[in-house]
Amino acid sequence: MIEIEHITKRYGETSVVDDVSLVIQPRTITVIVGTSGSGKTTLLRMINRLVEPTSGTIKLDGTDNRSLPGPQLRRSIGYAIQGNGLFPHRTVAQNIATVPVLLGWDAARIKARVDELLSLLQLDPLAFGPRYPHELSGGQQQRVGVARALAAEPNVLLMDEPFGALDPIIRTKAQEDLLAIQKRFGTTIVLVTHDMEEAVHLGDRIAVMDAGKLVQYATPAEILARPANGFVETLIGASDRPFKLLSLGEVRDVVEPGRADGKAIDAEATQRDALAELLWSGRSAMPVVGEDGRALGRVTVDELLKRAARPV
Repeated sequence: MIEIEHITKRYGETSVVDDVSLVIQPRTITVIVGTSGSGKTTLLRMINRLVEPTSGTIKLDGTDNRSLPGPQLRRSIGYAIQGNGLFPHRTVAQNIATVPVLLGWDAARIKARVDELLSLLQLDPLAFGPRYPHELSGGQQQRVGVARALAAEPNVLLMDEPFGALDPIIRTKAQEDLLAIQKRFGTTIVLVTHDMEEAVHLGDRIAVMDAGKLVQYATPAEILARPANGFVETLIGASDRPFKLLSLGEVRDVVEPGRADGKAIDAEATQRDALAELLWSGRSAMPVVGEDGRALGRVTVDELLKRAARPV
């Protein structure tokens, strides 16, 4: 658990973060979103004390984060940034092993952890471990950056615009990798982005920042259905708000009895994906199947459009 209590950061007379309080539950993903200059990155960097607050307290599992020396604290918290920040003169395996080496892990334990993370991120350890960052694609470099941040088995992972430099297709894959990692390790993740769609897709809760203040802290569904003010509403975007609402629900929740022709969709897919497929293929309904491939019923355009228009 991360408890942020009345945190303020001032530079001269300017409050970059202004009296922010929120509680981040363990084993969840919290996304801090806002426009440039809203204070979101400064708030994130005060958790691992790359930035020291002017006032207020941050507790990790009830312990003040100032109770440890800064370097020791940062070795216990994963940190991934846009552009990955890999050391160009070190191999992929050496990059990932950076913090475990500093912590004094033995060689066998380090190798096992490096291999585990590379395999989890679908990078063959034998093929990619000896390579250097310049030999990787942007998406591969980003995966290695995430692996390095997770190498020392941290309970907390901080991510500052980690996918901002990736093209849309690679970015989507990187987001899915992150969700899989969080589910596998139960890591508490705090992620900064300016992209509300990314926040809705990844976050268990979203903290919306504006001019240093926390203006709303709620689940994606609550924020989409009941934005706290005009700024949040603008950030959401009125034109595609219904589609963002559909992205929060699974197809299994809108299955109807009956049959339909054509390609089926998985019950675990999002309702937004189902509507996109139906509109693209010009169908009014399509079959839904479970993990075992068994037919569960059908999903219709009419029901999905009703869902999109209905407040959560």
